[in-house]
Amino acid sequence: MRALTRTGFAVALVGAAFATTAVVPAAQAATGNLRIAKVVVNGGKDIVLTTAAKKVTVTATLSEDSALTEVWLDLENRVGDQVSFYASRRATCTGSGTVKTCTTALTLDPRSDLIHNALAGPNNWKVWVQADSRDGDFASGSYPSVGVRRATALSGDAGPEPVRKGVTLTVTGRLTAANWNSNSWTGLSGKAVELQYCKASCSAYTTVKTVTSNSTGNLRTTVKAAADGYWRWRYVAPHWAASSLSAADYVDVR
Repeated sequence: MRALTRTGFAVALVGAAFATTAVVPAAQAATGNLRIAKVVVNGGKDIVLTTAAKKVTVTATLSEDSALTEVWLDLENRVGDQVSFYASRRATCTGSGTVKTCTTALTLDPRSDLIHNALAGPNNWKVWVQADSRDGDFASGSYPSVGVRRATALSGDAGPEPVRKGVTLTVTGRLTAANWNSNSWTGLSGKAVELQYCKASCSAYTTVKTVTSNSTGNLRTTVKAAADGYWRWRYVAPHWAASSLSAADYVDVR
């Protein structure tokens, strides 16, 4: 049976505001030969959240010579004993012999007060695993998770189209990010965004210049039209956000 300390903690935190914290009990020592071999979140890739709910798969590989009776996988954002986010669900286990694979899907919803901008990044995200087997063996522990990043988006436009060779071409765009505090997309100011160009027949993009977004996330610059080709914006995000590309805009140069 699942430990009441973890169940009680889950119920308490689900109804709390995002600033609420709680104390997590220390990991219990394993008994018998049940062992947790590996834990993987979201296929090993960082979780990118927009302003909508997203299901994330958590998988644990366990070693045990008896049937597993109960396995719980929890995703937490935790610093020491202070927890800001918590999602928990019983796992479904498969496998023959001593190797068992246990998987569950957890929902992360930025529309909940439990997810806010301050939680974005690779740090402090952990998985708690708790497992019981038919022969009475038990194991639990805390394991590193992938990070959770705010999604970003770029729009772009180059003109006029068509344009004569040597004439000034104006390239505009906007950089926005999923704002988990307001549940909306908002402009990112003061961010370095690369303007890239690929000549017609396009095999590889080259960065032409770097432009800084203004207070509302807007981008604007000028270049000389030289040949038919594609223009796009590229944002290389820091640890708390996901990188993004705008759609390529083809310009006919005559």
